[in-house]
Amino acid sequence: MNALARQIEQEISQHGAISFARFMALALYAPGLGYYERRREIGREGDFFTSVSVGPLFGQLLAFQFAQWMDTDVPEGDIQFIEAGQHNGALALDILDWINRHRPDLFERLQYCLLDSSPLRRAWQEETLRSWLPRVTWAPDIESCRKEIKGIIFSNEFLDALPVHLLAWSAAARQWQEGFVNIRNGLFAWDWQAPSAELLPHLPEVTSMLKDILPDGFRVEVCPAAVAWWRSAAASLRVGKLITIDYGLLDEERFHPQRAQGTLRAFSRHHVGGDVLSQPGEQDLTAHVNYSALKEAGQGSGLKTAAFVQQSKFLTAILAQSRLSPNAFGPWDEKCGRQFQTLIHPEHLGHKFQVLVQACQ
Repeated sequence: MNALARQIEQEISQHGAISFARFMALALYAPGLGYYERRREIGREGDFFTSVSVGPLFGQLLAFQFAQWMDTDVPEGDIQFIEAGQHNGALALDILDWINRHRPDLFERLQYCLLDSSPLRRAWQEETLRSWLPRVTWAPDIESCRKEIKGIIFSNEFLDALPVHLLAWSAAARQWQEGFVNIRNGLFAWDWQAPSAELLPHLPEVTSMLKDILPDGFRVEVCPAAVAWWRSAAASLRVGKLITIDYGLLDEERFHPQRAQGTLRAFSRHHVGGDVLSQPGEQDLTAHVNYSALKEAGQGSGLKTAAFVQQSKFLTAILAQSRLSPNAFGPWDEKCGRQFQTLIHPEHLGHKFQVLVQACQ
């Protein structure tokens, strides 16, 4: 049992079973011990390739699109780019480099803020972005930013790693049970109970017809933290766009028979882990984003949904726009072509990620 597992075991021993959301928060973000508190290499013995790790083209395409949006949304005055989930700052570096080279007029108006509450990750980001530090600031969360942001609030592979509650359907009781984490025979184990009071407003609605056919043990995740984050971001945005790129599903897709075990997964060294409760801090934990809940939260805060598409379609549209600006990316060489194919190919990253864009009305 590693140090983080012992810490979680102590908390359970003192206070009783904990929600899986609490377990996941500690497994990923416990200071100095969580999975995201450690530097990890990309590759066979490390993390999966991401759109950012493919190369700088992903950030360059986003920078081009952000600049296009700002020309219309905020044609003059200061603008802010607020990024969440940046890990080591590589995406911010690619975006800032492109804007500085190709849109110096926009760069002079730009303040770039990274959202991260971890001192350790901030140190990595400062190392990556040291040449841009006068232009880059940090905040621990979206609530700490200015309340009237003019610009872009965005995240890439961030919301899927926010802590989720795990639910399982009880066919006999015709209601949801929540998975809590307890200790049994010295190991972490599931303890299924009635959902906690604070979770009740977030339980998925089950129609009368679905109650009759939903199999016993059918699992689904809910993430109040993602909805709260999206709602706060929407409330902070005065002019501009709110965008996320992530794994995700709409409500009607969450109850498909093939997802009877839900979407919660553990990943370690390019393999899907068999037990999300084992080795906390040593494996990544993710669950698909509920895009229906995000859309509703944003629209309830006064935003309109401008786009909801696969990453392949989103990036292809940006590239098509860039052809009207011949100098946007310099020579389109074989390296750029390989990066673009990886980003849009359905067997690579193109169909794995969805892009949600909401805008101020």
